[in-house]
Amino acid sequence: MNPKTMKKRKLGDNGVSSLIEYIIISSILMTVLIITMLTVSNVMIQQPSELLSYYSFADIANGVSTRIVEVYAIPSDSSTTVSITSKFDIPDTVAGQGYTVDIVGAGTSQNVIVSGSGPRSTVYLAGIGGSRSAGGSTTGAGVNKISYNYP
Repeated sequence: MNPKTMKKRKLGDNGVSSLIEYIIISSILMTVLIITMLTVSNVMIQQPSELLSYYSFADIANGVSTRIVEVYAIPSDSSTTVSITSKFDIPDTVAGQGYTVDIVGAGTSQNVIVSGSGPRSTVYLAGIGGSRSAGGSTTGAGVNKISYNYP
């Protein structure tokens, strides 16, 4: 071929612009992926787990409160010695975590507090008021019991 008849070829920018486009799109997608991975643990795992724990703790506290009031509400006169023990079972774990149940306070401000590693639920121990006091604590593991001795 004669160099005079050969048309001069212009170098194209198509290869370079495709590479730059690929790098920019990949960078944007990697940024979105990193942001998603950082927030997915909090939004999709931790918050629903804490919400489930809170409502489960409220249910457990209401159940324990009801059992305590039922045992203490049994009438007795002052001349009779009464001893009652009631055994009950509550879940061992809530959302894969252990928890504790505490009965605190005195008089009309007695509370059942169920708490785990994160959330905490407090339920008033209604029904026995200032006439009788309750106290104690337990965990979810095993069978639990409520004891009532009068007088």
